[in-house]
Amino acid sequence: MTNCMSPDSPFEDPDLKDPYFISRNIMAEPDYIEDDNPELIRPQKLVNPVKTSRNHQDLHRELLMNQKRGLAPQNKPELQKVMEKRKRDQVIKQKEEEAQKKKSDLEIELLKRQQKLEQLELEKQKLQEEQENAPEFVKVKGNLRRTGQEVAQAQES
Repeated sequence: MTNCMSPDSPFEDPDLKDPYFISRNIMAEPDYIEDDNPELIRPQKLVNPVKTSRNHQDLHRELLMNQKRGLAPQNKPELQKVMEKRKRDQVIKQKEEEAQKKKSDLEIELLKRQQKLEQLELEKQKLQEEQENAPEFVKVKGNLRRTGQEVAQAQES
């Protein structure tokens, strides 16, 4: 069996039987790549008017210098800062509320007991402060009553 195809043919090479290689060899290359034909208009990359503007170049240069020096760009407006702070506070408040809703019955009871104990401690402290701040004759009167009661109990027994 004689092969009439040339050895350079893609159909001849067993590695190149993939249809991708076949279609690639069939496609024609553009003319402007091969020749330097002066009649053809060659494609050129479009100019970006933003990058060519003087203001953009100055701004870009300034940002690069500030970045090298470690300076941040201009700060945000005050209104924007306040709005972001409110939003953060609102998110934190929502999370706290969700955490409160998720508390179990045991945690709720423990919190109630803790609050009661704190109230009792505050009342004791107030009583002690009142006794310490009371005039001397009130203290003596209280001591006399106690001793009188103790004497009466001792005589009865």
